[in-house]
Amino acid sequence: MAQDHNMKPPTSFIPQPYRVTDGFGGPDYGPRDVMRDRENINMLIPPATDNGLLPNLKMSFSDTHMQLNKGGWSREITVRDLPVATTLAGVNMSLRPGGVRELHWHQQAEWAFMIWGSARVTSVDWQGRNFIADIERGDLWYFPAGLPHSIQALEGGCEFLLVFDDGTFSDLNTLSISDWFAHTPKDVLAANFGIPESAVAGIPNGQVYIYQDQVPGSIESQEVQSPYGTIPLSFKHSLLSQQPIVTPGGTVRIADSSNFPIAKTIAAALVEIKPGAMRELHWHPNNDEWQYYLSGQARMTVFGGNGIARTFDYRAGDVGYVPFAMGHYVQNTGNDTVWFLEMFKAPRFEDVSLNQWMALTPHQLVQSNLNASPELMNSLRKVKWPVVKYPQ
Repeated sequence: MAQDHNMKPPTSFIPQPYRVTDGFGGPDYGPRDVMRDRENINMLIPPATDNGLLPNLKMSFSDTHMQLNKGGWSREITVRDLPVATTLAGVNMSLRPGGVRELHWHQQAEWAFMIWGSARVTSVDWQGRNFIADIERGDLWYFPAGLPHSIQALEGGCEFLLVFDDGTFSDLNTLSISDWFAHTPKDVLAANFGIPESAVAGIPNGQVYIYQDQVPGSIESQEVQSPYGTIPLSFKHSLLSQQPIVTPGGTVRIADSSNFPIAKTIAAALVEIKPGAMRELHWHPNNDEWQYYLSGQARMTVFGGNGIARTFDYRAGDVGYVPFAMGHYVQNTGNDTVWFLEMFKAPRFEDVSLNQWMALTPHQLVQSNLNASPELMNSLRKVKWPVVKYPQ
């Protein structure tokens, strides 16, 4: 049985690499992963508009190594897993109640989105000013490169996405306080703190990374007053409580250095696409796009120029990637709302709408360039913001 690439196959359906619209392809009777093919129907039966060679632009966290520790787990997607993703790397992490991502720091900036639950984060800057805050579902945090910090789950635990502004980054290769202690002679530690060498006999013999502790008390009960005050630019931003840009097909919430001033190297948007709607055809003029799908099912075609285009299917837990300035869209192909994050290694969110470009260009020129119908010309809208809309 053949399957048109626009149809949604039932769970019992065994798709075949055959496109009924033009008769291309044929059956596959050999060894195969049918469940995988159902999840990637537009790879098995690509639209006729797909052409040429684009690198893989999809990776699932479900296909990555899970690092298990007593206080939680982590997994990551870097250039080792998704070679095209050179600008950003991502870590999915969960902490049990009281679980701690130990005191550590990075050579890269850390941007984070709280998926569920809550955690307490702490940091200190180079001037000795400190920061402590509780992060709830839908909140962001951002730690500039080089600043030490920690994450500890509150009651109920938590799960979050970490994004770093370097595609080669690995969270298992960061600078940790326990690792540094373990690789510093004990007489040096004793001299540094002015204590006897016996007082450092019980330090860990390697990196702790994630460990189990008790759920901390209130911020007030843990407050440490710095003589230099608190960090002036907040490392926390409440994205989900931010007033969204509302469109007929969904919503968009943008967080960048304009409204989250500390986040100077990573800009982001939280996008909602309702069933039957799409994130319109567009591109980004400032950097590559790193995506994380939070819910639903989506399809994205990426246009790379010179007749090259490729289509991918995404589900919750997948990472998508769009190279710099390549045209693309995201279409909700399921029955549930799609929520996903768009992230960029840039201080500002920038977006060029195909609809807007055409609407703001002399219409006679657009019409002659595309041999555009009156219906197409009449459909053009002058829009200020990126659009999530229903097809007409």
